[in-house]
Amino acid sequence: MRQRPLGKTGLVTSELALGTWGLSGEAYGPVDEGDAEAVITRALDIGVTLFDTSDSYGGGRMELLLGRLCKGRDDVVIVTKGGTDRRLDPPMKRFDAEFLRGSVERSLRRLGVEALGVYLLHCPSREALVGNGETPGALATLRALRDEGKLRHVGVSCGSEEVLEQALEEGAEVVEIAYNVFHSGALTRKTGDIMVRRPGVLARSVLNYGVLAGLWTRDREFPDTDHRSQRWTRYELEHRVDQLEALRFLVRGDVLTLRGAAVRFVLSSHVVSAAVLGPRTVTQLEELVRETGGGPRYLRDDDLARLYGELEKVGVST
Repeated sequence: MRQRPLGKTGLVTSELALGTWGLSGEAYGPVDEGDAEAVITRALDIGVTLFDTSDSYGGGRMELLLGRLCKGRDDVVIVTKGGTDRRLDPPMKRFDAEFLRGSVERSLRRLGVEALGVYLLHCPSREALVGNGETPGALATLRALRDEGKLRHVGVSCGSEEVLEQALEEGAEVVEIAYNVFHSGALTRKTGDIMVRRPGVLARSVLNYGVLAGLWTRDREFPDTDHRSQRWTRYELEHRVDQLEALRFLVRGDVLTLRGAAVRFVLSSHVVSAAVLGPRTVTQLEELVRETGGGPRYLRDDDLARLYGELEKVGVST
């Protein structure tokens, strides 16, 4: 497993990270805990040393599972997130100091560590980062917790380009942002700032919730327990599936599948520290790792140069 520096944190991790939202059973439907454990264990065996989770995934169950399976592994970095109060119905975002401090303490107990390696604010608003005249921003709270030895590195999981921009301005050590073939604009436009400030960059939604695996037909249906049943209208889904034709030229030579091309596209970015993958089975994990290939020449230079023109032809505005 190839390694990359996590920005200027001093940490070096695998360039493929395992995300655990899907394993929680809340994103794509139920997952047996034994299956979730098998995926994490196999990821460790393969050489994955970066795991992405949240205190809200399974109500903390993913933190508990990672804490147990990664115990004693000094080479493993666990990125966890906080800022969602699930005690309320419906859950709501909270980034006040009192709540964040409580969230950090609960994550420490579940993961079984004295300090959290990387802690991110979970999709805050720009206002939550900035604060106001009387209340400091949420990153200031995390820095105070870092100074107290509760956290080692702090940052932001960003839900928009506006929040990414503010996180960079506020000096986040690590940022996480959706980045894939269909949605690359936010990170691309901030590449200059990232090169100057040098945060670690975690790319999530690498396969755009499965679209970029290239395995769906236009009439794909999702059960109610799958968040994708609410994510797209029928027209939007059909349109996305049709747009995949613009990417088929990437599948040639040692690029064996469209999903392999999608992961390689993300890793082709020199500012990305790791691509966060979300397999729900051991087979899916092994296929993704195998199809990512040997690198570091992830995609042909001429294919990368051609890609955006092909996307523009089918109406993809990144």
